Amino acid sequence: MTARPMTLALALAVGLGAGAAQAANPTVGGAPMLESRNIVENAVNSPIHTTLVAAVQAADLVDTLASPGPFTVFAPVNSGFEALPAGTVEALLQPENKGTLQKILTSHVVAGDLSLDTIRARARANGGFYHFRAVSGDALSAQVKGNSTYIYDESGNASRITIADVDQSNGVIHVIENVLLPR
Repeated sequence: MTARPMTLALALAVGLGAGAAQAANPTVGGAPMLESRNIVENAVNSPIHTTLVAAVQAADLVDTLASPGPFTVFAPVNSGFEALPAGTVEALLQPENKGTLQKILTSHVVAGDLSLDTIRARARANGGFYHFRAVSGDALSAQVKGNSTYIYDESGNASRITIADVDQSNGVIHVIENVLLPR
């Protein structure tokens, strides 16, 4: 049997003291996500979150999301922003819409570190839905359908978690397909 060379992600995990039984953090958009980095430090490396990162910067939320937390972030991908009506993202990025943008972005953030297993267990224990609040004060719900977990905004729009449990030094990111919109 030939020894395989250690991958960079595995070498970093071992170097950071990760346990042998712990799986490596998932990559996002092909980019490694390091548990030693905070939410912002990892998000800027994700090629599928460039719009989200630009929005976080325009909303002046970088310092908040780099703080100790912990936070659970449901992070919509670029295509989720592109699915919004034409001109929406451009308008939201304007300085005069900063408050609205902050409201939308903080509706994707929950105080605490919620793993996918925790979200699923709470949904199953509560009749199929887990209801919780984002830091914006907006209601969110989670539902498990087969092997997929969906997050619903206050209007009932669903977004599927596509990559779960991307651990950060200050919480966890769950990648979602669509933008959640508060009422």
